[in-house]
Amino acid sequence: MIAFDSCRTKLFPGCKRTTRMMFPAVVFILLAVLGQISGNFGDNIAKGGTATQSSVGWNGLPERAIDGNRASIWEQGSCTHTQSEMKPWWRLDLLKTYNVDTVTITNRRDCCHERINDAEIRIGSSLSDNGNNNPRCAVISSLAAGASQTFRCNGMEGRYVNVVIPGRTEYLTLCEVEVTAIEKEDSTEYVCG
Repeated sequence: MIAFDSCRTKLFPGCKRTTRMMFPAVVFILLAVLGQISGNFGDNIAKGGTATQSSVGWNGLPERAIDGNRASIWEQGSCTHTQSEMKPWWRLDLLKTYNVDTVTITNRRDCCHERINDAEIRIGSSLSDNGNNNPRCAVISSLAAGASQTFRCNGMEGRYVNVVIPGRTEYLTLCEVEVTAIEKEDSTEYVCG
């Protein structure tokens, strides 16, 4: 953020330097006006994070959903898989706090595509209930076999992105999860009093 340093110019003797968090929408608009971004939040940042899930079935490791590969047939080795359990979940740790714009989910093609129906995407910085208590971005009401769908989260703040199937015993399989976001940063501003 560009700030007029009136404290150093001695125009306002009661000034003090403070650090505060900028509102991401203001940053986004300012960058767009200055031509620094092209209307989206950038590249897929999921590949830089770490993934975990409630259980592992059939060697469907959680990091397969962030390998950058949308292959949606199980034998291609790019999909996750939990055991059949009540409220299965998958979690991405972005390692820093971000304002999340979109989450794109790729569903399995060769089998059982309906399993993901009614799954929720949750974003936040809490690990309460393994991150499943964070605010909800979207509900995946239905996703066709092998399809990828993008859900808008409109700058929701958080470090964790969860996909959870609440309220029933099910398997959770994800073939890719992609996230676009802007890293939340501190900025310096001068407040005069």
